Amino acid sequence: MTDGPHEGGPQEPRTFTRSRARDIGDAVTSVFVRLGLVPGTSLLTTRGRRSGLPRTHPATLVTLDGRRWLVAPYGVVSWVHNVRADPRVLVRRGLSRHVFVVRAASAQEAGPVLRQYVRRSRPTRPYFAATVDSPVEAFVAEADRHPVFELVPYDTGR
Repeated sequence: MTDGPHEGGPQEPRTFTRSRARDIGDAVTSVFVRLGLVPGTSLLTTRGRRSGLPRTHPATLVTLDGRRWLVAPYGVVSWVHNVRADPRVLVRRGLSRHVFVVRAASAQEAGPVLRQYVRRSRPTRPYFAATVDSPVEAFVAEADRHPVFELVPYDTGR
């Protein structure tokens, strides 16, 4: 028995739709992330592009070749628009807090990061056309649908 398109052959990837249930799920997950109880997940805080208010979402970071990356597995969602408008973000995990500036990755850079992400994050696999067994080129080909950002430490000058 397979576990969806990412254990077997290629299928049409699922499309993300925002819903009240998803918002509630994010809120519940955020509580557990704040307590450090969700392995590999952090809280990403961005500045709302229209409101200017802080917006916080759970996020799974990828570390690859000593660099940290932020992946948008559901595509261009609100936090992606927010970081494109203001690239400064806060990443929290438990008591740890770090400020970064994000830099958009090229498709070539994003490919290996997306491949690593799909291997680690089972719940998001249906949103990708590439599978856990796909070559990096398959992830490069769909990098425009899943923005990837490098997290660069923010130097406050202090």
